Parts: sequence; structure tokens; C-alpha cells
Amino acid sequence: MTGAFALVLAEAAASGGSSSGAPAALVSISPPVLFFFLGVLVVLVRSSISIPEAATKLLSLYLLWAIGFKGGVELVGSGFSIAALKTVGLAMVLSVIVPVWGYALLRRLVAKRDAAALAACYGSVSVVTFLTACAALDQNGTAYSGHMVAVMALMESPAIVLALVMLNLDRGGDREAQGPRLGTLLHESLLNGPVLLLLGSIVVGILTGEKGYAAFKPLCTDAFPGALAFFLLDLGMMAARRAQEIWRVPRTVLAFAVVGPLVNAGLAIAGARQIGMSEGDAVLLAVLSASASYIAAPAALRLAIPKADPALYVALSLGVTFPFNIILGIPLYAWAVKWLW
Repeated sequence: MTGAFALVLAEAAASGGSSSGAPAALVSISPPVLFFFLGVLVVLVRSSISIPEAATKLLSLYLLWAIGFKGGVELVGSGFSIAALKTVGLAMVLSVIVPVWGYALLRRLVAKRDAAALAACYGSVSVVTFLTACAALDQNGTAYSGHMVAVMALMESPAIVLALVMLNLDRGGDREAQGPRLGTLLHESLLNGPVLLLLGSIVVGILTGEKGYAAFKPLCTDAFPGALAFFLLDLGMMAARRAQEIWRVPRTVLAFAVVGPLVNAGLAIAGARQIGMSEGDAVLLAVLSASASYIAAPAALRLAIPKADPALYVALSLGVTFPFNIILGIPLYAWAVKWLW
């Protein structure tokens, strides 16, 4: 597995359903989120704590396997219902709308190549943000469907390809990723290691069902919160190191990193209400729409749009949008869903 694939694995995580209840209200008190703040503190006080890259890769592989396998088992239990198909359809619509309106706005604020890169990141998903929302729903006893894991996997790649297409169709834009590069990007986005491993784990969960889950329950469920906390500790350190880059970002673009996710979450909640999704599923769809990819999309963008500025799209997605969502966004989306439902 290449180094780029290993980096992408750091985003591949999510969680399964739980019993009924109200949506999460205070995500910031959950242990994984507090470990994120601990990671920030480690950098601020210039502590010597460091996490080996090999440990991060192994942890990413574990999270990917655990959530894919558990999601597959729950897909068997919930079945492929009409509600699930409606949710997938809405997710695909959002995967088009979010990058399109994002690019249309951002191309007026930054270079078109940077606008396309930002549209790809904000149209894709941060699976760790999704995972944090799942942990919050679990903590509050809120039910959500197993098919949301499949929805998450399907939403990861379309925006990356669509952003590149928009850049190439934009007359006068930067045409640095044409011809064979589009085919390479399609392969990297749709058949890369993380997506394939996640989908493969889902298939194994579907084939083995509850019997297979019973054999792995202590590893894929009981150990999961601790692994997530350790992973968010590392992400907190990464986000803090990006803080200096944020101050170089134009204020209008910086505002987009907060306002954009709020708009995207609003679109998801409105659509979820229209098709009659459950409260837990609606919260997770809002979180997916509001999140921004800071590893999976950037890994593909370095190949597809090499002249786009990574300091811009990684700093905003990891240094601004990710902390905003786990601290304020998730509780806000949950409150909005509970109020509307």
C-alpha cells in the first residue's frame, strides 16, 4: 500500500446504530472530542509527545475495518428498504449540489484551481467527523440506520471528480488535469485502497451477519471508543500545527469554511425532512454534508490539480471546519433536527 493510500485511511471511520432516544446535544463533553482538545494542548505547550506514523496507519486500518464490518452486519439487520434507497438518492443529489454551488462562489474569491480544490474538499466528506457524530448519538441513545455507513462511503468520491470536470469546463480556467489524468483520478477516487477496503468490510459483514459479528464484537465494538480517542488526539495535534496557515487565508474564504458547512447541513436537513428520514439518520446526513475532507480529497487533488495551494484547502478543512463541526456543528445540527421533527 502506498503512502498516499495510508494517509487516506486516516479518514475512513464511522459507526453503527444504537437504541432510540434524542439526538446528541453536548458533543463537546464526549471523551473522544476531549482528546482532540488534548492534542491541541500538546502542540500549544510544545510538549515532546509524538505519535509514530506507523501507529497512525495501523489505527486507521483498524477503524476502517471495524466500522465497515459492523456497518455490513447492521445492513443485514435493517435490510435494503425503500427508505434506504431514498436516503442514498438524496445523498447523491447533495454530492452534486454542494461542490457545484461551492465552486460557483469560490471562483469569485480565489484562483479557479484553488476554488476547484476547495469545492472537492467540501463536497467530499470527513468520515472522522461522521464517526464523532455516531459516537455522540450512541452516547445519547439515539437510533440510526446501518445503511448510513454505505451512504458515507458513496459520498466520499463524486465531488472530487466533479470539481475537476467543472474546472476543465470553465473557459479561461486552469486546464492542468485533462486527458489521461481524469482516468487516473477516477481510479484513485473510486477504486483506491480505503474505499475498496471499507466496501469490502461491509460485504464481509453482510455475508457473515450476526454470527460473524459475535466473534469479533470485543475487537470491533468494545475497543472502538479507545481507538477513536487516540486517533482524535493525533488529529488535534495536526489541526494545531495548521493554525498558523489559517491567518494567511483571505477573510471571505475563511468565512466560507464556517458558513458553507451550515448551508450544506441546512440543505441536507431540508431534504431529509422532505423524504421522512429518522432523526438519527438526518443528523448523520447533515454531518456528512457539512464536513470537509482533509485527507482523502487532498491526496487525490495533489495528483489532479497540482498547482492548487494545499496550505489553503487543508488548512481550512482541517484547521477550521473540522473543529467547528465537532465542537459546535454537530450539536447545532442535532438541535435543528430535533426541533423540526
